[in-house]
Amino acid sequence: MKLLVLGATGPTGRHVVDRALRCGDTVAVLARRPEALGPVADRVTVIKGDATSSNDVARAMSGQNAVVSALGRGRSVRAHRLFTQAADAVLDAARRTNVSRLVWMSSFGVGDTYASAHPGQKVAYSTLLRDIYADKKKSEEAIRSSGLAWTLVYPTTLTNGPARGTYRVDVRVKMKLTARISRADVAEFLHQSAHSTQWIHRDVIITD
Repeated sequence: MKLLVLGATGPTGRHVVDRALRCGDTVAVLARRPEALGPVADRVTVIKGDATSSNDVARAMSGQNAVVSALGRGRSVRAHRLFTQAADAVLDAARRTNVSRLVWMSSFGVGDTYASAHPGQKVAYSTLLRDIYADKKKSEEAIRSSGLAWTLVYPTTLTNGPARGTYRVDVRVKMKLTARISRADVAEFLHQSAHSTQWIHRDVIITD
C-alpha cells in the first residue's frame, strides 16, 4: 500500500510510520519540520508542508492509496482551529487527487463518544478540553459528510507504553475513569484500519 501519514513527527504518528514500514508499505509523510523525523526520513518520501494547506496536502496525497491522520494539537497557537482547518484541507485534497480512504484519529469524549464517558472524564471534556473538542467535533462532521471511505478513531488517554495488542475496540465501550491506551496500540489499529474495510463509515473507540 502507498500510505500518507499526517502528524508523522508526533508521538503517535511516528508509531504509525514505523509500523507501516515494518509491514512493507510505501510511506509518504507531510511535515512542517522534516528534520524532526530523524533517521526514518531516509526510508520515507518526505513532503515539506502544512496539513492545513490544501495545496500542500494535495502534493503529498497524489498517488497514495490511503491517508492516516495522527495529527495532534502540540503547542500550536492555532490549536482551537487546527482540526477544522486540517480536515478542510484533507477533504479538498482528496477530491482533487481521487484518494478515498481516510483514517482519522480523534479523542475519546468528542461528539457522540461523550455519552460513554465516566462522569469524572466528562468534567475535563466539558471544561479544560471544551474548545479543542468543539473544533474536533466540527472537523469530524465535515469528514462524515464528505463521501470518503472514512474511519474515525477515538482513543482514551494516550500513554507512551509498549504495544500490548489486548485493547478493546467498539462503537460503544463501558468506560472507567482510568481508561488509557498506548500510542503504539493506537498506531497499530490506525494502520490496520487503513488496510481493511471493516470500520469504514464507523466511529470507533479504542481503550485498554
